[in-house]
Amino acid sequence: MNYERKVDVMDSLAGTQSFYEDAGDSRRKRTFLIVALVLIALALAATYYAFTQSKGAAAEGEGQGGAAIPNVTVVIPGRVSVEAAISANGTIAARREMPVGVAGEGGQVVRVLVEPGQWVGAGQTLAVIDRSVQAQQAASLAASIRVARADADLAQAELERAQALVGRGFISKADMDRKRATRDAANARVRVAQAQYAEATARNDRLNIVAPAAGLVLTRQVEPGQIVGAGSGILFRMARGGEMEMLAQMAEADLARVQVGTRATVTPVGSAAQIAGQVWQKSPIIDMDTRQGTVRIAVPYSEALRPGGFADARLIAGTAEAPLLPESAVQSGPEGNFVLVVDAKNVIKRQPVKVGQVTDNGVSIASGLTGNERVVALAGAFLNPGDKVKPVVQKSSQ
Repeated sequence: MNYERKVDVMDSLAGTQSFYEDAGDSRRKRTFLIVALVLIALALAATYYAFTQSKGAAAEGEGQGGAAIPNVTVVIPGRVSVEAAISANGTIAARREMPVGVAGEGGQVVRVLVEPGQWVGAGQTLAVIDRSVQAQQAASLAASIRVARADADLAQAELERAQALVGRGFISKADMDRKRATRDAANARVRVAQAQYAEATARNDRLNIVAPAAGLVLTRQVEPGQIVGAGSGILFRMARGGEMEMLAQMAEADLARVQVGTRATVTPVGSAAQIAGQVWQKSPIIDMDTRQGTVRIAVPYSEALRPGGFADARLIAGTAEAPLLPESAVQSGPEGNFVLVVDAKNVIKRQPVKVGQVTDNGVSIASGLTGNERVVALAGAFLNPGDKVKPVVQKSSQ
């Protein structure tokens, strides 16, 4: 009996334990389910939040991108009248150089009266040559004139006395003819003596070296004590009137565009002086080796001009219609010069151009532009083809 009751109690306890185990498993399943549902809900919430945030960021990015489009200053150049200039270089020379040497028989130089760079007048003495011997010869010839004149006066007096005696028959006509011949011969000797003296005086005057015309002394090749003569060569070089010229070397194509009278501006090397001149002669031939010709540009005297020196010239060969841009708008690269233009969609494009003349007002464009384009005037170095910009048009400088 006791045994059976104990068995029943044990069975009862075993059933109770099984019941509680089943109940625990059921609670754990519900807990896991609830946790899973919560995690799914959190994941969905996170996904929605991330989606909404990404849309907001995208919208904000679009707004910022629109605000970042830069304003760019552009200019519409149009077409203006531009001087067609030609650049050349060459040497400075005297327009009319006068070599001065010994014109007379020469002798020993006593004094030199001028220095290079000095202005002289026509006939002014440049150097004095010793004339002591020639002066004595001239004095002798002057005395012979006086002797001949005395003989002529005596012959004239005898002829007059003879004419008073002719009427009385004391002198024959033959004697009268001889006296007239003697008088005429005496007068002739006077004229010969005078001519000889004038010749000597002229030779003496030619001993001195004088300026053939007014001008500027360029070089001096004589010193006191030097013996000079007809074979001494050139002692002085002068520029007549101080007039100078530039011998500009020019390409064959440019030479064809230049005419006599074309205006030019000459700038000597090492000087900021700009001297106005004009073409007075151009070469009728072209050098076969260099394919260049010479243009002679007349310029007035200036201290900056030195014969033999080098100079640059800018010749105005006419005018032409061309777009004119500020220098900041023209850029250069390995392929040459170019500009940046803004097309109809406000997008940057690169346009190759050929540069013409560079003036104080800007750079003329020989080819590559019509003048109606919107050209980036500033900050072109910070832009690239394909960039989108907001163009701001400014008035073109003329």
